[in-house]
Amino acid sequence: MINVTKPFLPPYEEYRHYLEGIWERNWLTNNGPLVNDLELKLKEYLKIKHLLFLSNGTIALQIAIKALGLKGEIITTPFSYVATTSSIVWEGCKPVFVDIDPKTLNIDAAKIEERITDKTTGILATHVYGNPCDVEAIEVIAKKHNLKVIYDAAHAFGVTYKGRSLFEYGDISTASFHATKIFHSTEGGAVISNDPELIKTMSLLRNFGHSSSETFGPAGINGKNSEFHAAMGLAVLKHIDALLLARKTQAAAYDKALATLNVQRPEILNGAAWNYSYYPIVFETEEQLLKSVETLNGHWIYPRRYFYPSLSTLDYVDKYEVPISESISRRSLCLPMYHSLKQEDIDFIARLLLRVQNNPI
Repeated sequence: MINVTKPFLPPYEEYRHYLEGIWERNWLTNNGPLVNDLELKLKEYLKIKHLLFLSNGTIALQIAIKALGLKGEIITTPFSYVATTSSIVWEGCKPVFVDIDPKTLNIDAAKIEERITDKTTGILATHVYGNPCDVEAIEVIAKKHNLKVIYDAAHAFGVTYKGRSLFEYGDISTASFHATKIFHSTEGGAVISNDPELIKTMSLLRNFGHSSSETFGPAGINGKNSEFHAAMGLAVLKHIDALLLARKTQAAAYDKALATLNVQRPEILNGAAWNYSYYPIVFETEEQLLKSVETLNGHWIYPRRYFYPSLSTLDYVDKYEVPISESISRRSLCLPMYHSLKQEDIDFIARLLLRVQNNPI
């Protein structure tokens, strides 16, 4: 069976080394030494100033919205994972959807201003599949209208834009370290900001608002993560360069094997060094997608319709005209990509997809 992804597990002895330290210290959570070590090593690897390790990427989004004091309306994308939208709703704000660019699949910056009202306080955009948004255009719009910017960078580990970590853009970037991501800590996430005051606020928010054992700052939440998760993160981080290289190699293999397949691939923003976190393809019709999925499933291969459906169709949001997102979501498919996927697997997947194209009946 070939699933759309498979978590990377480091050599057990490397993970056990960290576990032995946890047993010796009997320090399991509450900002332990491994959590601190992971934060330091991630900042060094990513070449960023500030990062807080959290329990997951959804908490990261919620803390980011809370730290920036966003109210009212937040401009966002309908083409993302549901957590992007649900976090806005969970924090008592209203998601206002802007359609996506048909080439990059990211929020179309040229369409943002027409959706801004006197109730708009922020922009929450997703770097879809790790492909950078038009961060420069969004920054200009945000400054013009005095808006805060959050980037859902769940897919963007290791991505750079014009030589800088993509995590550095916007007021806050959020990361997911879920088991399905290139870099993971089993469950986990992070918030990143260049503003030390925002980092201080978010540090309080992730730990119930504790400023000391008996005093509290802002109303916080339990967004901390444990030593066990940090241990996994530290063990995985040692292998991250090899994992990134494997994705790049597999993407090149897919490109070659699927050269004659009549599908669209996302256009990566010029100036970006991408991480090949996913291998998405967009069919001409939903019918072609469904037939391809049926054929792959029949051979125990399980791609994923990611992202489907368009978030504009959720029953707890207001409706907006976003025809490109709704069309792309029906036609997009992520093919299997993970560290141990073999060349023969890629070739087999490609043969099946081409068979469907060449024999549609």
